Amino acid sequence: MAMNERLKYYLSFLNPQLASGYLKVPRRDAGEISESLRLAIDWLCRAQDAHQDGGVARSYSLVYNPFFGRQGWIPSYPETTGYIIPTFFDCARESGREELFKRAVRMADWECDVQMTNGAVQGGTVNDPPTPAIFNTGQVIFGWVRAYQETKNERYLESALRAGEFLVASQDSDGAWRKSLSNYASGKMSSYTYNTRTAWALYLLGKEAGKAEFRDSAIRNIEFALGEQLPNGWFRNNCLYDPTRPLVHTIAYALRGILEVGIASRNPRYIDAVRKAADELLARQRSDGSLVGRFNDRWEPAVTYSCLTGNAQMGIVWGRLHQVTGDDKYLRALTGANRYLMKVQWQGTGNPGLDGGISGSYPLHGNYGRFEVLNWAVKFFVDSLMLETSIVRSRVSS
Repeated sequence: MAMNERLKYYLSFLNPQLASGYLKVPRRDAGEISESLRLAIDWLCRAQDAHQDGGVARSYSLVYNPFFGRQGWIPSYPETTGYIIPTFFDCARESGREELFKRAVRMADWECDVQMTNGAVQGGTVNDPPTPAIFNTGQVIFGWVRAYQETKNERYLESALRAGEFLVASQDSDGAWRKSLSNYASGKMSSYTYNTRTAWALYLLGKEAGKAEFRDSAIRNIEFALGEQLPNGWFRNNCLYDPTRPLVHTIAYALRGILEVGIASRNPRYIDAVRKAADELLARQRSDGSLVGRFNDRWEPAVTYSCLTGNAQMGIVWGRLHQVTGDDKYLRALTGANRYLMKVQWQGTGNPGLDGGISGSYPLHGNYGRFEVLNWAVKFFVDSLMLETSIVRSRVSS
């Protein structure tokens, strides 16, 4: 790091809100789901408004970030904007806020505008040199498919199909993706198991477009991923940086992809594989509802901080397992995860970059999204709260 960059970084620690973040302890009362949900949605709206392109800002950084060369709002992020699109359509339907529908459409339009000529979605933020990324491409397919379903605008389906063709052409015969992996993750792994979430997107696209080759490609990747699973449910090569101690974030990515393809294809073997890992994590959920950020191949905690994104994602996995199996232990796990996140959600700071947000880590200096509020952490928090609300509503009405 150059001296002037180092100076900017350390001087940014004088931020009084950073100090309050260090001193921040979880609130005793989680409050109401509706209020936490409203605050989180409003944060995502402000993240979209932070720039004028229609995408969603990657994050809000409390300190100067040398990689991005700035403090505050970081540039728009194609990958996560892509899967925020379905969240906004869902929120628009639940809340009746037409503004959220329009925001989702604007995101989808922006994704079409920045799509690479080969059909891929770039890695990194929109300010980075465009390089194709398999995972990012899959995540934006979610947004394009949903935008097409909501609007019937063929532009979105055409972009999704081009992206799907790129993914199929890039896949190896054994189902793995080894080419066009992200320039922003580790080269320690020749493939990433968490690309099962990309497979899920391909499966949805194949179903929407009536293209068996996309569904077949998705199934090949799920089968490859299951070959990476140990007997205790843990997955090899399943992290952004450290395959020996994967993040709960990428563990949950892998589980969600396998689970949703299992549900869609009515394959109980896939669901059972997910339950094996989800049960191990459930057994390690702490009394406050949190999980530590990383686990080794014996499911032993490898760090002390919590990866808040992964907590929200595992809440969703547990909630979906409750819907599939009817087992209330999964609902209790979802509820516990949500209450923990509601207690650590930023509230009452007066800073629009913080209020309603979810940090990368708790404590704030944990080694995932350090000193940042991440748009995908907020997205999955919203999804998890909405899932709990839906489950409770269905139980009351039944």
